Amino acid sequence: MSTMEERRATALAGTDGDTNGWATRVVLQPIAAPSVLGLAGFSVSTMMVATIQAKWWGGPADLRAVAPFCLTFGGLAQLLAGMWAYKARDVVATLAHGTWGAFWIAFFVLQLLQMTGTIPTPAPGATDLAFGMWMIGLAYVTWTAAAGALAENLGVFAVLATLALGSSFSAVGYLTGGFQSGWSTLGGWLFVISAGLAWYVLTAMTLMSATGRAILPTGEWSKRANKPGATAVYPIQLDWGEPGVKQGQ
Repeated sequence: MSTMEERRATALAGTDGDTNGWATRVVLQPIAAPSVLGLAGFSVSTMMVATIQAKWWGGPADLRAVAPFCLTFGGLAQLLAGMWAYKARDVVATLAHGTWGAFWIAFFVLQLLQMTGTIPTPAPGATDLAFGMWMIGLAYVTWTAAAGALAENLGVFAVLATLALGSSFSAVGYLTGGFQSGWSTLGGWLFVISAGLAWYVLTAMTLMSATGRAILPTGEWSKRANKPGATAVYPIQLDWGEPGVKQGQ
């Protein structure tokens, strides 16, 4: 008996003859919504740093105290959420969480290098061209993510749009007047708003996942997803792709 015939005989064993000698095995690998963790890490890290940038408390030296937590929650946890979002085939979440997770890791490294004197720490009133360039890169990538989110979810779009706008104003501030610039302060306020919106969206997603129903409106284009009490989560939502696993979150 040839190898092909052996494989056919094995496949037919215990199967219906209508399968034409071939058996199909489907393995499902559904995952929880990664953006719940990603938004949580982003919200807390952004809140801590943004309130300093907005001049609510502290100063540049206090950034070093919050940097370790930004590394773990905003950096590592959010970067993992971005990779899990990739598995969920959510391009917008992959781009947003991957970008900002990488930023928070780099932010910790920057604070560490400045604290040890490896690179100079800009004076509060001096321009910070290097960090301004960071903000430019973050701004245009986040604007791209916001444009993608607009087609899916107004809640996520609001988070990313205020985040992109805050990055844009921060870029202007750090390039022209550094930490003390009014543009930097305005950018900090927008970051705080973005962190608050992220908290709302992750709470809505958590409640929806826990109950299977829409508790808080999430801004999705589907009316059912924004109607309190409506069932908005279904195990199988696609007639293509991986069976039993929905695309996105």
